[in-house]
Amino acid sequence: MDSPIFFDEESARLHKEVPNSRYCRVKLAFDLDFDIGQSYVTSKIQDRQGNIKKLNIQAGTRGIKLQGDLIRAKSESDFPPFVFIITRVENSKTFIRKLPVLGLSDWLLIFEEDLFLLAVKDKYEEIEILG
Repeated sequence: MDSPIFFDEESARLHKEVPNSRYCRVKLAFDLDFDIGQSYVTSKIQDRQGNIKKLNIQAGTRGIKLQGDLIRAKSESDFPPFVFIITRVENSKTFIRKLPVLGLSDWLLIFEEDLFLLAVKDKYEEIEILG
């Protein structure tokens, strides 16, 4: 079943699970400008205070490592077991993935094959993370 509003079947199925943002412990949204490496893409992101942080997206086993100061987490109990990554591919189709939180890192690290490949092809410019 091909939906005109979703990137793929997984995105359509996950759409029903995405929590309302007011109930989330993690709420991040960023405009992205990618730099492409051999096996990863990076983007500088700016937090509410104007500080520059880094986002790294690469292929591999699905998961995310959150940057503690972006979500104001003091310990692992402060973040959810999963987060949803949401973007619009070429401003039309909604792309959604549910990723397990693997811990904290100095950078915001996302491990997801499709998201990486779409970034390399410059198919999206912003990302939202809810959990």
